[in-house]
Amino acid sequence: MNDFGFEEVRAVDVVVIGAGQAGLSAAFHLRRTGLEPDRDFVVLDHAPEPGGAWQFRWPSLTYGKVHGMHALPGMELTGADPARPSSEVIGAYFDTYERTFGLRVHRPVDVTAVREGEGGLLRVETSEGVYATRALINATGTWDRPFWPRYPGQETFRGRQLHTAQYPGPEAFAGKRVLVVGGGASGTQHLMEIAEVAAGTTWVTRREPVYREGPFGEVEGRAAVALVEDRVRRGLPPQSVVSVTGLPLNDAIRAARARGILDRLPMFDRITPTGVAWDDGRTVDVDVILWATGFRAAIDHLAPLRLREPGGGIQVEGTRAVRDERVHLVGYGPSASTIGANRAGRAAVSDIRRLLDGDRDRERDGDRGHGSEHDQVAAPTS
Repeated sequence: MNDFGFEEVRAVDVVVIGAGQAGLSAAFHLRRTGLEPDRDFVVLDHAPEPGGAWQFRWPSLTYGKVHGMHALPGMELTGADPARPSSEVIGAYFDTYERTFGLRVHRPVDVTAVREGEGGLLRVETSEGVYATRALINATGTWDRPFWPRYPGQETFRGRQLHTAQYPGPEAFAGKRVLVVGGGASGTQHLMEIAEVAAGTTWVTRREPVYREGPFGEVEGRAAVALVEDRVRRGLPPQSVVSVTGLPLNDAIRAARARGILDRLPMFDRITPTGVAWDDGRTVDVDVILWATGFRAAIDHLAPLRLREPGGGIQVEGTRAVRDERVHLVGYGPSASTIGANRAGRAAVSDIRRLLDGDRDRERDGDRGHGSEHDQVAAPTS
């Protein structure tokens, strides 16, 4: 509100929500097409520093352990120390990228809701005020929505429960009996690290792990993306990457399997005060339950637009939400990888430029039509 009690609404052509890989890629391409940051578009990021979700990764996830980090468009990431934490390497890279291309990211800014506004515009409600925009690029990723499964007896457990999003590194588990839940890349990484210092580890997964041998090249990548694309095209929530690609069978995984660290058990049926139990009578006592159970898309702020399908996801064609052509989702579904996010940012901007150009053409046509009508009405009668 201003001093007169009126709500101040700032109008821009495009609002980008999120400044991770997908959001920065989109911002780069918006600027490349001639749009100016803070005049024609704005980038809003709720994180305190550059780096997207990478800034919250645990210290033991060094840059050398990161699989398939793809450079942002227009600037390579070179000379990084593989022993340095990925949070520091990628945070510094993103910071340099933002400054080099003058993207003027606003942070920390929380977006609370996106809803229908006036005059065909979207209303974006944020902690720094309200924006009215012709188009929206949502690049909020998944880190803010860790998925916690619910099991009977969970509230009775007397030990510690935490999620991958809170993982502090292996040192915190020294001398503890640890249960790791989840068959994805994070779960296996946590398990292999913790096993070096813990009193004992147990691994449970819903399905038997599927290991992938050999290289994962362009052909395999396209096949995996096609499977995820099919789901979002049908309005279903995206699957996890590992459910499509499987776990890479590298030297570390082979060594862990040989030592029995990756001997998995099926999911337990309930949680007890001292651990977990199965209906067949088997029990395991543990001090810590680490839920490496993945994340869900952070899109609750889009709820007022009613974009979700009955299947629970947002139906997307390319990056465009089928229910609203003004809304694009990047880093969602098939574009959740770093290289996919780059491509999605470019594709979203291409579509949005066509949308903006079409709006301006219609406005000019309307002005010309209105002017002709006015001339006819105002002309003197003979």
